[in-house]
Amino acid sequence: MIVFDQVSKRYPGGNEALSNVNFHLHPGEMAFLTGHSGAGKSTLLKLIALIERASSGRVIIGGKNLNKVGRHTLPYLRRNMGIIFQDYQLLYDRTVFDNVALPLIISGFSSREVKKRVHAALDKVGLLRFEKKYPITLSGGEQQRISIARAVVNKPALLLADEPTGNLDPELSHEIMDLFIAFHQVGVTVLIATHDIPLIKQLDKRIIQLSHGEIAHGQADQKVHTPDNNQPPFIMST
Repeated sequence: MIVFDQVSKRYPGGNEALSNVNFHLHPGEMAFLTGHSGAGKSTLLKLIALIERASSGRVIIGGKNLNKVGRHTLPYLRRNMGIIFQDYQLLYDRTVFDNVALPLIISGFSSREVKKRVHAALDKVGLLRFEKKYPITLSGGEQQRISIARAVVNKPALLLADEPTGNLDPELSHEIMDLFIAFHQVGVTVLIATHDIPLIKQLDKRIIQLSHGEIAHGQADQKVHTPDNNQPPFIMST
């Protein structure tokens, strides 16, 4: 699903956020990115989501070399990804329903299909009864659940999360992580950046530890190869 092959990312001014990173995340796998602040976790996620481009090396997602993805192809590729941010990035002048529906509306789904999918996503995160409320009236944990529902409403093959429990207490953090595990159990590939080491050590999943832009020794499966042409496409059926 995800291959990093000698990937580096340098920003203007010479700051090297990632240096010769190699790892392979298998389809349907769930893994965690850890490391100190500034280790490169957010940058790595941004490269996968094509928010940033690698300075060198190859980032391959579902058999697609992201170095060769043009600007006009980006929206189609991102439809197969769900992205969750620590600060939620919700529209506070829109209802919960409208926030979750936005990716579907942009993709051109019919009103009937939008309603069906939004209700299913909200039900999955336990917020269906709040569909007419505004996010600002809900708790931090509930707002994070809205952002998760929005991320999965398109039925993505890949789910990325950047510090999704960073603003939550331990009990809510466990609840949010249980949601990610539920998506992983139905075949979604999940990659989560987090500082919450005590929590993720309980989950028996692979931990990819970054330190100063490099993967720490022994923490990641570093077998790197280009997926063959028989790999399932990076598209989930609707």
